[in-house]
Amino acid sequence: MIEQTEMIVTKWYFHLSNIGNTPGRLSNSTTMEVMKKRNAIKKGIACRLSCRFLDNGEPILDYVAEHSYVIDFDETINRNELLRMFRNSFENFEEKFELRKLGTMLQHERLRPLDETVIDVDNILPLLV
Repeated sequence: MIEQTEMIVTKWYFHLSNIGNTPGRLSNSTTMEVMKKRNAIKKGIACRLSCRFLDNGEPILDYVAEHSYVIDFDETINRNELLRMFRNSFENFEEKFELRKLGTMLQHERLRPLDETVIDVDNILPLLV
């Protein structure tokens, strides 16, 4: 059985000194870190997603959220399941962003879509053995 913990926002920091009266060209990028988790009865991975919004190259917002997947030892995870887990993680990350951005200068901005081609699934799967 695979259990997902709640995604917790650990950082939501606006760089107020970099916010101008008229925003310029806004851009954002998202990264994901994956770490192995293990105890006596379960295995799993912890996921940390980080996003930074820039306005003309200056940081505007740093947003970080974390959660984990807890998996029974006898459960085998394949490539497709792992990618599904990462898609789900990004959807949760995006959902938290959509709620928090309301009423801010980023209320009309969206996160870039998840680029699955940069996820090194072959190096992450051994963490779940």
